[in-house]
Amino acid sequence: MLQLIVGGVIILLGVPLRLSNGQPTGSALSNPRRQPGLPSLRKHLQPFLGVNFTHKVPQTIIIGVRKGGTRALLEMLNIHPDVVVAKAEVHFFDWDENYRKGFAWYRAQMPASLPSQVTVEKTPGYFTSAKAPDRIYSMNSSTRLLLIVRDPAERVISDYTQVLYNRKERHKAYEPVEDILVRNGKLNSRYKAVQRSLYDVHLAAWLERFPLHQIHIVDGDLLIADPLSELQRVESFLRLPPRIQPSNFYFNQTKGFYCLQSAGRERCLDQSKGRPHPAVNGTVLAQLCRYFRAHNTNFFRMVGRTFRWCLSQGEGQLIH
Repeated sequence: MLQLIVGGVIILLGVPLRLSNGQPTGSALSNPRRQPGLPSLRKHLQPFLGVNFTHKVPQTIIIGVRKGGTRALLEMLNIHPDVVVAKAEVHFFDWDENYRKGFAWYRAQMPASLPSQVTVEKTPGYFTSAKAPDRIYSMNSSTRLLLIVRDPAERVISDYTQVLYNRKERHKAYEPVEDILVRNGKLNSRYKAVQRSLYDVHLAAWLERFPLHQIHIVDGDLLIADPLSELQRVESFLRLPPRIQPSNFYFNQTKGFYCLQSAGRERCLDQSKGRPHPAVNGTVLAQLCRYFRAHNTNFFRMVGRTFRWCLSQGEGQLIH
């Protein structure tokens, strides 16, 4: 009976319920702009409808990179009515303790979806995991992979910034980033944040299993500046009908980046995203960029495109 009632609301009305005076019901009275429309209702009511809804392993996985914009990409994709997303990072393919739970457990972590919908999971730890490429290939060799990358030097600082804020919140001691990046006058290439930015090294492992046409590279820097163009490319890669529109984005002057609006609802990424980076010595940044130069060039060759990374301060020229 519940399924019939809910289905009737969606099919017959197709719009949110309103009071006789035209005002939205419930909490939307205080914020009419948050009143959900039909695509949003469909997603929220899927678990209750039952008919034709199943939990599927994802057809698409956002594999990385850490601090590259994976959460923003996932939230933006979730605007699309033909996409459903796993809310949490599952860490199935990179954590042995989760992988041992089996594919039935993994499937259960996914949202309910229609046969026509694409399920997307994101765990940025997959990109740097030695085991993830083989494990995902064994699950489904046709899985489409999304890899979002950004300036590798900036990514290192963002990685450090996350750890810095976490340590400050727990009142723990922390080292300045320069002291971590440089040891005895040389770049500390063993620093995990530096290792994660060696995109060519990690991508090589994925290309041993997946052809490049199954891996779509998202420009994380462009996703911040012009999200629509990047999302339209992702829609095309995933063979989705174009549904993401300019009206789905608005620039939040307070936060300094684009936020989302869909079906009358507005949302921005949480306060942990877009944190200001600490000031970093320019000489150290230049040293970091010089270290990445050959790796960046190799990555550009591997993916067949270039990115404007490591711009020198005040010169407007590419360092590499």
